[in-house]
Amino acid sequence: MKQFVLVIFLMAAYSIYPSHANAISMPCGLILEPVDNELINAKGAALIYKVQLPPSKIARTNISILAVHLPEPSSYGNYDSYEGYASIPEEISWRFRLYPTRETDSPTWAGRFDFISAEMKNADVQVRPSNSNTQTLGPAIITNNIVNCK
Repeated sequence: MKQFVLVIFLMAAYSIYPSHANAISMPCGLILEPVDNELINAKGAALIYKVQLPPSKIARTNISILAVHLPEPSSYGNYDSYEGYASIPEEISWRFRLYPTRETDSPTWAGRFDFISAEMKNADVQVRPSNSNTQTLGPAIITNNIVNCK
């Protein structure tokens, strides 16, 4: 009988308390999908992992983004580039510039940010058009949530 009660108690504790199974394991990759279904070729990938950069001995989280087949940023308004944007809703956000490659017909946009110290729970990762002069961000073009990170 004592074993039965112990098993019931452990099962209840496991289901009540959050498990580590809900946390992402790093490194992980995330596929960024278009917000607009008409952008069938627009895709991206985000790599999320821990880095230790000198001189600090403290591990930080890195987000690296690569995005392909995006429309010209100016097609969304007064924008001239793209930025990576990550946010934990109602808590904090980060943004970083994505740089185009030299392809003439549709450049690949890529960039990274190395200095995230927050725990990456429920973070959204996006690519957005940006105005490099006014620092204005446009709407999300491709996006996904870190809970889908594999």
